[in-house]
Amino acid sequence: MTTRINPSILAADFANLERELGRIDTADLVHVDVMDNHFVPNLTFGLHMVRRLHEVSPIPLDVHLMIDDPDRWGPAYAEAGAQSVTFHAEAAGEPVALARRLRALGARAGIALKPGTDDAPYIDLLPEFDQVLVMTVEPGFGGQAFIPETMPKLARLADVIHEAGLDVWLEVDGGITEETIGIAAAAGADTFVAGSHVFNGEVPADRIAALRAAASAHTHRPGSGHR
Repeated sequence: MTTRINPSILAADFANLERELGRIDTADLVHVDVMDNHFVPNLTFGLHMVRRLHEVSPIPLDVHLMIDDPDRWGPAYAEAGAQSVTFHAEAAGEPVALARRLRALGARAGIALKPGTDDAPYIDLLPEFDQVLVMTVEPGFGGQAFIPETMPKLARLADVIHEAGLDVWLEVDGGITEETIGIAAAAGADTFVAGSHVFNGEVPADRIAALRAAASAHTHRPGSGHR
């Protein structure tokens, strides 16, 4: 199984973002949290910032839209150069139509689920997406503690993806450290967002390598999910 580590620049030094991107160039993608202070109670990056990050980043952008009306705004982030655009199931009016539009623009289409959001309505829609993001904290702020109660949902999705032979990345975001990444990997995640754990390290590349090793040491066993 391929293991992807996507550091979140929500934990980076905002005054030196180009330098911070250079410090994580051994990662797979950089996770960019776009928040509008409506869908979540926080305000971060917008479209122009994402476009500029794309111009200077040594690795592709994994954009996570925590915004109202992603049906309207989401495609612009694909046009701005994001390799992956993930929107929230709770905010999208027509998630399949939006995913198809993102794909048509050349981006990977992802759907995100809050910790309390049931995955059942989206199981049959999985072929429409390239990525499912299972939030392991409540979206809106970095530095929160990992919620282990999200693991049965993650394992169910992993089993469905495996059984159907789908090429869908399964991402987790929130509270990921060298201790918790193994739990998420064992449940089926293959793509991991880590913010403060990476950027608070003296050498972020060492933290990235340690996370990758810790995740790779755990393998999801198909059939371990709870239906």
